Amino acid sequence: MGTIPATTSKSLTEELAAIRTSAAIYPLTSRAFLRITGPDATRWLNGMVTNNIAALAPGEGNYNFLLNSQGRIQGDCTIYREPGAPPATYLLETDASQIETIHSHLDKFIIMDDVELTHGLNVEGNKTENSPQGLALAGPGAAELVGKFFIDHYEIAHLKPLPSGTMTPAREGEFHSNVVILTPVDASIPTYEIWCWNRSIIKDLYRKFESSEANTISPQALEAFRILSAVPKFGVDITEKILPQETAQTHALHFSKGCYLGQEIVERIHSRGQVHRTFTQFTLTGEMPTLPAALESSGKPAGELTSAALIDGTLYALGYARRELLETHQPLTYSGGVATPSEPPKLTT
Repeated sequence: MGTIPATTSKSLTEELAAIRTSAAIYPLTSRAFLRITGPDATRWLNGMVTNNIAALAPGEGNYNFLLNSQGRIQGDCTIYREPGAPPATYLLETDASQIETIHSHLDKFIIMDDVELTHGLNVEGNKTENSPQGLALAGPGAAELVGKFFIDHYEIAHLKPLPSGTMTPAREGEFHSNVVILTPVDASIPTYEIWCWNRSIIKDLYRKFESSEANTISPQALEAFRILSAVPKFGVDITEKILPQETAQTHALHFSKGCYLGQEIVERIHSRGQVHRTFTQFTLTGEMPTLPAALESSGKPAGELTSAALIDGTLYALGYARRELLETHQPLTYSGGVATPSEPPKLTT
């Protein structure tokens, strides 16, 4: 969706420092959207995902899993209720690699429901057929920069505050094409996604942020920060063999909203109070693993490593380990070294 180049001559350490201490800027090139509209949209969508869609107020969003009837994860996404008067309409945002699978998964369950699925990000009043471009600002200084450039320079109202899990269309001031600002609820630090249909405006914003206090960071730095933050990625750390509670992403689950696809399995695990394995961050002593890498304890299977990165001389990894081994602090090894469960370090200073 974006054509803004992500170039940086900084080291990984400098890039991570930018996102942890000030503000980082990067183009959004791998996101995709699906709009859910129709008189039955709220009831139907609430029965398809793991979080409570029916409770969303206009402009609010939440993080979700999509499951099959066996309770296995088929995809993840953030779903926003679009601002505006009823009937409610929804915007589903996910990684571009998932959008066709999610579309197909949802579409086959539209039977007698008055629901329509359409690709793309759009809002009421936008007339252009151009695809929007996106950029993101992330870090403890991101909110100040968003306020500075959007409220002071472009006179856009209603931007403060913008808590995580919100969708804000902006149509005032110099923006003759619509701008949508999203704040993902699953982000580990304050993050603002800015989408605009006017390419000159989005490029101008990118230059303004760069010339201010925002530092451009690379995809490699974003991946390292994801691992440092212990945020799982679908298709890498989360696959179709994984159950929701195994991911430790409890903010994706709602246990009192009523029935949804796969809910029986999720509720059965919830009532038992545990799963056999859980998503964990590790520090590694040894060689960089070839992923996925099997974990062992006393010569027996214990889990696997799914992501890894070398950050400031320390090997960090994400993966799964059996709960009883974590609870009893049993040693875990992989081919090439030792994996020690760890708590994610403080992300911002």
